[in-house]
Amino acid sequence: MKKDNSLIRPQRSRLNRFGVVDIVLSAFLILFGLMILYPFWNVILVSVTPTTIYAQHRGMMLWPPKIIWDAYKTTFRSSLIWSGYRNTIIITVLGTAYNMALTILAAYALTKDFIGNRVIRFLIIFPLYFSGGLIPYYLLIQDLKLINTIWVLFLPTGVNIMYLLIISNYFASLPDALEDSARIDGASDFRILFQIILPLSLPLLATFTLYYAVERWNEWYNAMLFVKSVSLWPLQNVLRTIINDVTVMASQNIPGQVRPDIASDNIKMSSIIVSMLPMMMLYPFLQRYFLSGLTLGAVKE
Repeated sequence: MKKDNSLIRPQRSRLNRFGVVDIVLSAFLILFGLMILYPFWNVILVSVTPTTIYAQHRGMMLWPPKIIWDAYKTTFRSSLIWSGYRNTIIITVLGTAYNMALTILAAYALTKDFIGNRVIRFLIIFPLYFSGGLIPYYLLIQDLKLINTIWVLFLPTGVNIMYLLIISNYFASLPDALEDSARIDGASDFRILFQIILPLSLPLLATFTLYYAVERWNEWYNAMLFVKSVSLWPLQNVLRTIINDVTVMASQNIPGQVRPDIASDNIKMSSIIVSMLPMMMLYPFLQRYFLSGLTLGAVKE
């Protein structure tokens, strides 16, 4: 009985085509990948390694000879850390939903041919190049009575103009026959949007949902300007306060407050891990949409 080599031959042919150039490119890509990953690994190393030991290795370490968790204990010991997490989660969930709702509705509206479309598009693009400045922005927020409220952390940043234009371009690239056939059946604009356009745009929408979520998670600028109440601070502002407090205590050598082998660098790196870990856990679920989503939106009108 003869063996069926039909499944083996394609594998061998692919291996035969793997030449010197492929080996060099693979080695280069592996090296390049390690260069990208090592800074992230170094952040983890600094956060769990005593400063004295890390200094002995002059910043080149692959595995910590001694692991300590005091930097993370110092970070989570603060009473503000949990309120910061709570506020940031609220800002991320409500802000992302708010951003995507406004962006999707505005993007779909811009695909329609109506009187004043070009004027409205110009007014949307104009702030990309010119802005009113910080003082008018502050006065506007003050008149809207948003100062020292959690709403100021996401309501003023309703739409990212670049995201809006990319999504609008993709909506415009979809075949007109889809909408025409739905209109013949009596579908309204909202039904066409939610039952036809959005299901066809899921990779693109997932991509920009994650982008908006990262922006809202990293929110700190508006909190610095408009929020005086510490209980309303997002996570980024809370971590900045913790780092500053530890730095001051270490510089003044306050006994019993900061261990000599725990420096502000350990606290900084542990704060980076604490702030980016939730987004890193979310990223693998949406990563497969990234490339397809961006290429779908990169179309010409």
